[in-house]
Amino acid sequence: MAESPVDTAAAAARTPGAKRAGPGEYVFNLATVNHILGGPDYSTANGSCVEGDRMIVGLMRMPAGTGAAPHSHPNEQWIYILEGTFHATVGGKDITAEPGSVIYVPADIVHSGTAGAAGDVVFFTVKDASHGLHGSKAASAHGKIA
Repeated sequence: MAESPVDTAAAAARTPGAKRAGPGEYVFNLATVNHILGGPDYSTANGSCVEGDRMIVGLMRMPAGTGAAPHSHPNEQWIYILEGTFHATVGGKDITAEPGSVIYVPADIVHSGTAGAAGDVVFFTVKDASHGLHGSKAASAHGKIA
């Protein structure tokens, strides 16, 4: 009985510009793998992103005093703060996260955030791969995009 050939091609990334892990790829240098916007139409976060079959990881930087407008995505997200102070609203609750803090954002929950004025925020983020890295801007109370 003949063995079926092994698929050696990596599937396409869900997120434009992201690196999709291929067969036999196990280590990625997040400083050099790629550079994308974390949310092109709603966030100043930018950095690297690698996708696997079931998980997406990113190392992002948000410049001081800038941030992400209210948005949501159909996948869960964890945000681990490495540097700086991050002021966020998750599901209507205001939070402040400093280095060593991890933020949990459930699927489909509107959230936003801003890097403190004193310095950039650097964070490592993980999402399930049911959707790409990018979300969608939340509609305002007046039916306009926030």
